[in-house]
Amino acid sequence: MRVRTRVLACVAALALSSATPALAEETTSRPGDLVSSEPSAFHPLPGQPTATKAWKIHYRSTSATGAPNVVSGTVIVPQDGRTGPRPLITYAVGTVGLGDSCAPSAGFPKGTTMEANLIQQLTWRGWAVVVTDYEGLGTPGDHTYTAGPSAGHAMLDAARAAIRLPEAGLGTDTPVGIMGYSQGGQASSWAAELHSSYAPELKVKGTATGGVPARLASLAPVHDGSYGSGLLFMAAAGQDAAYPELKLDSYLNQAGKALIGFFRNNCVAVDTVVGSFKRISDLTVKNPLETPEWQARLAESDLGTKAPGHPVYLYHALADELIPYSLGSGLRKDWCAKGADVNWRTIVVGEHISGVITESPRAADWLADRFAGKPASGNC
Repeated sequence: MRVRTRVLACVAALALSSATPALAEETTSRPGDLVSSEPSAFHPLPGQPTATKAWKIHYRSTSATGAPNVVSGTVIVPQDGRTGPRPLITYAVGTVGLGDSCAPSAGFPKGTTMEANLIQQLTWRGWAVVVTDYEGLGTPGDHTYTAGPSAGHAMLDAARAAIRLPEAGLGTDTPVGIMGYSQGGQASSWAAELHSSYAPELKVKGTATGGVPARLASLAPVHDGSYGSGLLFMAAAGQDAAYPELKLDSYLNQAGKALIGFFRNNCVAVDTVVGSFKRISDLTVKNPLETPEWQARLAESDLGTKAPGHPVYLYHALADELIPYSLGSGLRKDWCAKGADVNWRTIVVGEHISGVITESPRAADWLADRFAGKPASGNC
């Protein structure tokens, strides 16, 4: 009996010792911790050289409901001979679609990711860039398109992950800039609002954000039945992915279910064509946007409820046909009323798509001034 007891005790001790590391790893993992990394490539166009090194990463983050998740992304570092510290931009792209093949990290090696040319302009300045794929885009589960808190977390944790990637050569004192437009404008604005409470250790010097859908509920009447209606139904699918209790399928008729199913496996170029000029009433048995449950969840993605704790460059096209100018100017008003340091710019000539292209150099110049330690000059 004594021998048997000792054997059992040894077995138990071995079991505990082998379980302890796994338990410790689980309890000590933090948002922004790397789960995996592998060499990748960054090409704005197919085969175009960029004098950069890139890594695809998976990192820990936080969902819209506060649950731990894993998000993928890409870290890009110029190979310019620089050995000292360099700034890091955490960058969020505009709408690419809901299918996993649409993820920026999937397109960078092939030269097919939209906005890659704009990102290259940042690497030309000697800046490292990390581009989040967002929650559910390139990782298991559906993409939580337009769920603001999830996107903000993903951007901040991407910066943490890039800094923790040894090969990137960054450090905890790395100056960080936040940048994005359209869907990326929502994400970057959320990252700006969340920075002080969620990732205060990041040395964020400024946020450049444009074309921001600051109030999602306001977009429904704009897109219902218009050529942008596909974006409306993609957003509904994204909200349903973030908050499964919304039960989107229970509101859809057969045509609606077929359209959402198509969106979940395709990218924005085809989605916008297939989804154009659809009305909510044509695809539903009941309008979910009229229910308190949907209205409450949409409101959770509203921006302007908290002032960013660092300077912001906020811009919007006067003739923006997809995200009305009033949403951008309203966000400016809300942030200014709360004491934020906002440099507001109206793009007088242009519309939604052209806004990101024409304003990107000016936004980058503004971030360069923040990295150089120049004082911001808000115009609230």
